[in-house]
Amino acid sequence: MNGWLLALVAALVLAGLAGWLLRRARRPLGTPEQRGAYATLHTVSLAGPSLRQGLTRRGAEGAVKHVRDLLGASGVALIDRTEVLAWDGSSRHEHAEAAPRLAAGVLDSGTTAVVRGAPLYCSDVACPHRSVVVAAIRDGSAVVGAVLAFAPTSPPALVRAVEEVAAWISAQVELASLDSRQSQLMEAELRALRAQISPHFIYNCLTAIASFVRTDPDRARDLLLEFADFTRYALRRGSEFTALADELRNTERYLVLEQARFGDRLKVSLRVAPEVLAVAVPYLVVQPLVENAVRHGLGGQTAAGTVSIQAVDAGPEALISVEDDGVGADPEVIRQALAGEAESESIGLANVDARLRQLYGDAFGLVVETAPQAGTKVSFRVPKFARR
Repeated sequence: MNGWLLALVAALVLAGLAGWLLRRARRPLGTPEQRGAYATLHTVSLAGPSLRQGLTRRGAEGAVKHVRDLLGASGVALIDRTEVLAWDGSSRHEHAEAAPRLAAGVLDSGTTAVVRGAPLYCSDVACPHRSVVVAAIRDGSAVVGAVLAFAPTSPPALVRAVEEVAAWISAQVELASLDSRQSQLMEAELRALRAQISPHFIYNCLTAIASFVRTDPDRARDLLLEFADFTRYALRRGSEFTALADELRNTERYLVLEQARFGDRLKVSLRVAPEVLAVAVPYLVVQPLVENAVRHGLGGQTAAGTVSIQAVDAGPEALISVEDDGVGADPEVIRQALAGEAESESIGLANVDARLRQLYGDAFGLVVETAPQAGTKVSFRVPKFARR
């Protein structure tokens, strides 16, 4: 009997708990205002990636439906200064084709306008597009396009909403332009780095290779192949990232060529953790540091010197360093060179530092430890799982 009562009590408790969970599941999450804010933010997040491409046809087509959802309009057109880039509405309406004409005044003045009446004449008596709010899309101070929201009426709330959406689109367009300018700057810096491949280095390499043609033809052939592979890698086009293993292999080619010239005066120490070989690093980020160590660290002394390259696993990051035991430098001179405050022959250092900061942030710039007659150590970190 006690067992039966216990089972009955347990069943009632479970039934009550199930009912409570069911009522909780049916309860709305948050207030109507909170749910509305969430829906708006979700729609914005859907439109954002397309607009980050800039004010292009593809970007506009990916975003226009979400823009219309934000505004609750009967139709929305996104245009640049010459044509309709995208339309979303009940159909490809004749008003969409007229959008550049309807927005002409806004494109000239940058001031929001509301158009009603005759300019919006429609042959369809059931047409819902009886009013249109036009707001400018800007890239900086320049008007580059407009958003047009068609609706039966244009209350002040809709006008304000269209202005806010246009301002948000403008911010995305400006960010896209900034991304493009950064990419162009990065490519320009890579071109500058390629151009920095010293004519003296090329001349010295070919001279060293020529010196072995008669005495050691096999070595001359190997050096010539190394030189060809080095220049092919240094002058390549494509992604701004490469695997650390590839970057180190090209650095090894450079050192083989320099050792042919320096002989026993140049010694190399390489310590690399296998775990970081596949880490993506900016293209031409290690070799310029090694070249700087050879040219400025060891080139200024007659005694033998060592260049040490290390790449170690540091948790979520890879730590890479290039060290020489050469003549060193005044830390203030290096600081000025990295900051662009003074002319310097160490173009590679400033170039690599600038690209690391652009890609990962200021915390990932070069760290240079040096002093006169004390050698130089240059190190930097890269995230092991950074977006390529």
